[in-house]
Amino acid sequence: MKSSSLVELALSAQGCTQKELALKLRVSPAQISKWKKGEHISFEMSNRLSELAGLGDLDPDVVLLAGSKEDAGKWVQLIRSLAELSEFSAETGYNTAPLVEELDDDSCHLFWNTFHVLQEMGVDIPRPFPEELEACIADGDDEDEAIWNNEIASLIYDMFKALTDVYGFYAAFVADLVFDEGLDLVDTPAWELDSELLSLAASKLDLDASKIPGFPRFKKKVETEVAEMVTYLKERAFRAGIPLRIELMDLVFDSHDELGRAAEAHSFGVDQSRLHPDIYMNELLTGMRVIHQVLPVIMKKLGIEDEFELDTSELRLGR
Repeated sequence: MKSSSLVELALSAQGCTQKELALKLRVSPAQISKWKKGEHISFEMSNRLSELAGLGDLDPDVVLLAGSKEDAGKWVQLIRSLAELSEFSAETGYNTAPLVEELDDDSCHLFWNTFHVLQEMGVDIPRPFPEELEACIADGDDEDEAIWNNEIASLIYDMFKALTDVYGFYAAFVADLVFDEGLDLVDTPAWELDSELLSLAASKLDLDASKIPGFPRFKKKVETEVAEMVTYLKERAFRAGIPLRIELMDLVFDSHDELGRAAEAHSFGVDQSRLHPDIYMNELLTGMRVIHQVLPVIMKKLGIEDEFELDTSELRLGR
């Protein structure tokens, strides 16, 4: 989407036609049309279009979503403040990487991801930036009552707060599996799991479907997609004989509070010796396969392979 956003914003900022923009960039009008349709754009041309649009460090997709450069800057500032507040109040014992990384650099990834999730839920992004939040942005007061009274701001905070719990569980029980070189999960469904965590966190909120009609559909879609990813991960771990310390499907169906408590307990070492039943079953099956291979060899050496007959009645319960 970025190339089309850059073209649209450059055209608007320069007040020119596509043909005139092509002349400024010394490319063909056809190339401008291709970029407008989303064709890949070079780093050099991306920078030139960004300069013509006057974007500075702002992401063009962010500017289009927000409606203007000024409002994009305000939204980014608000989201960073809410991210910092959410991470500060997290109780899992794990850093929430998507929030922390946003605070450590000038990336707009969290903004884009947040607004994408809101759109998927059917929430309209207010334009222009809400007036009641202007003072909070100007004063840097991220705990102003205006934030909690504003539906969109309080919803974003709730999403981030739920994300601290969901990501804590992911960091405690899932991340090591996803990045285990032995499982080789690159380019598999499980590899994309961390990119779905904000959507998953949002799906765990208790929202009024009468106010957000698209939420039930969104929740079902996210749960289905993430369940497929987790199922794939469990199967690969099972085949590799890697022990699971918890039921990974809890990530999908438990509340964010339950996930947060599980992550917190793990960070304190409460369950370090616990193994999920799947690993015991895996060990049992492995043992049965070994017996199946070794027993015929032993019987042959004893010369009883032809006369041995298994009496299944002796295997029945209660005998």
